[in-house]
Amino acid sequence: MTHAFDGDRSHGGSDSPHGGSDSPGGSAAGRGRGSADGARDANLLGAFVLAVAERLDDATREAAASGGAAPAALVALESFLDGSSIDTLRKPLGLTHSAAVRLVDRLVAAGLVRREPGADARSVAVFLTGAGRQASERVQAGRMRALADVLSPLDAAEREQLARLHERLLGGLTSGRADARHICRLCDSHACGHERGLCPVTRAADRAEAARAADS
Repeated sequence: MTHAFDGDRSHGGSDSPHGGSDSPGGSAAGRGRGSADGARDANLLGAFVLAVAERLDDATREAAASGGAAPAALVALESFLDGSSIDTLRKPLGLTHSAAVRLVDRLVAAGLVRREPGADARSVAVFLTGAGRQASERVQAGRMRALADVLSPLDAAEREQLARLHERLLGGLTSGRADARHICRLCDSHACGHERGLCPVTRAADRAEAARAADS
């Protein structure tokens, strides 16, 4: 079998991307240890996540005609943040206030959002325009096409099993509503069943918030 790294001899002439046979990654004993302690599972997950993230970035960037945080901003505004202040918008996007201001400036210039006076004299509310709503729909459609391509090798039973595992993993990553908004900033809330109480991220956030309230 030809390895993806065959032909690259930049690591001491070995066929392995990790070095020669004396390295932990290159030895049989090292490979066995990696499998036993979960390193192989984690490595496969890391490779998969990176490949999927690149496909999603390409798809959403093309759909929004803009990259960076713009696609997520459009979807988040349509889903749960329309009319929010810049400070509220920046948090799920993981942006500083100044970066969020620059993003909104860019989206206003592109005709995708508009500014209106906020709840007080110091704040500004951000709303999607009609063009921004259409761009958000294109972003979500492009994202779903890219994800459908990723899932296409799996049959129905495998996809059902994978969905159950995703629910557990997403729940484990969610420690409150701030996490939920960040994780779901590009999500189609209808697809995950958010309104029907089926979203694993929302359920985990609700449990975490209830536990904190009980402890306070």
